[in-house]
Amino acid sequence: MQKIIPYKTVRDAHSALDNGGRFYNFLTAADDGQIEASELAKVAGVFTDQQKMILYLDMAIGRLPPDEASSVISAMTEELQAQYQVHRPNHFTPAQANQSGRSATSATVTGIPRHVQSSSDFTGFIMVPVTTGKMTTFVMVPMIDQYDVYEVCDVDTKDEFLIAHVRGVQKLPQAVVTVGGILKELQGDKESKPKHSLFLESLYFVDVGVDDCTT
Repeated sequence: MQKIIPYKTVRDAHSALDNGGRFYNFLTAADDGQIEASELAKVAGVFTDQQKMILYLDMAIGRLPPDEASSVISAMTEELQAQYQVHRPNHFTPAQANQSGRSATSATVTGIPRHVQSSSDFTGFIMVPVTTGKMTTFVMVPMIDQYDVYEVCDVDTKDEFLIAHVRGVQKLPQAVVTVGGILKELQGDKESKPKHSLFLESLYFVDVGVDDCTT
């Protein structure tokens, strides 16, 4: 999971994004006034996943004035602008994510993350592919075995939404953050139904501030 420091000025944004791409992007020039997919992929830390790079972009320009953010979008290629419209994330509070979130879409959720320490505090399963020879099947495994799991609390309403990131990466601070990722379905077993039906597989986060989320 990558921490994003949002651009403070439109000049910073253009300088960072119009970067020429990686060393093997021979046909992409830095500082040519146009932002291409390979250049955005470089700063987003991905290669070809346009959903993830658009999520990064939206979070990185999120604190620019609307007219300056629009100028960044306008500098992108037509194809990249079209992808921005397709994959632009929804911005949710925990309550809104519970009510309106849709699986497989990009989203951000803002609140204070509380780390779920053990499986006794959390019940939920995910489907994991298992390949044997030429056959791939899916099995349910406890989510907490695969991810670091958090419940993100809304500072005002105390509503909570589930987020998770792959184990072994940077832990989230217990402060107000905006977390961006892809919404995915959470499964229950035969004996129990999970508290949440969706979770956010987090990819990026932005510091918002320090606050309290106790009742």
